[in-house]
Amino acid sequence: MCFDVDSRPPIDPVSGAAVDHRALDLESTDGERVMAFAGLASSPPAAGILVLPDVRGLHRYYEELCLRFAEAGIDALAIDYFGRTAETRDRGADFPFQEHVARTTWAGNQSDIRAGARWLRDERGVERLFSVGFCFGGRLSFLAATLDDVALAGAIGFYGWPVGRGRNDSPPPAESADRMGCPVLGLFGGADQAIPPEAVAAFETALAAAGVQHEMVTYPGAPHSFFDRKQADFQAESTAAWEMTLAFIRAGDKAARAIDA
Repeated sequence: MCFDVDSRPPIDPVSGAAVDHRALDLESTDGERVMAFAGLASSPPAAGILVLPDVRGLHRYYEELCLRFAEAGIDALAIDYFGRTAETRDRGADFPFQEHVARTTWAGNQSDIRAGARWLRDERGVERLFSVGFCFGGRLSFLAATLDDVALAGAIGFYGWPVGRGRNDSPPPAESADRMGCPVLGLFGGADQAIPPEAVAAFETALAAAGVQHEMVTYPGAPHSFFDRKQADFQAESTAAWEMTLAFIRAGDKAARAIDA
């Protein structure tokens, strides 16, 4: 499992920031319902980010994360994965996420990602779209870079499994590197028992062989899911990871604007 239901992003709110937010129901590109939450910058930005949660789906952690992105001037939309199987919006402590995540499919994940991307572009006018995901969502964020019609400007994964079989039929990112059409940032914990250094190295080798611009960062001693307010011992690593995430987005946005000009 990734974050607990009482976990929160280790990022302080920006004092005095004026942002909007809303809960949404989107229609997936295969016609299913997608629960989502948007954090919106005070003025429509050129850059937006699609937030892909861990195995629990959309819960308070990701709603707060969307607000932190909005405070940084980036529209953010977090999506859920379980509209096809869950009857309620509740993603609290009693939500049986394991039985639902086991019923997800890569085809369904793609449809939901496309729905989120479409909303950010059509409703907010986002010109350059990024993705960020955590654990299960980190793997999906890497794979979203292979979706030509989503056309990401960059993909960020926090401790997403880069190799081997996933929780559903999604392909290993390391085996999909030759189809990735944007820069990739991977953020990992050096003490992560689920993702050994060899897995990160294999992903990096695959990205390099495919000519994909990338950066893989491992924080020594940090565990899986270190990006959590409850992980106070790793606040420095969390701060560095947040700053690197924002820098990656801003660099990608600046590079795209230079090309457009």
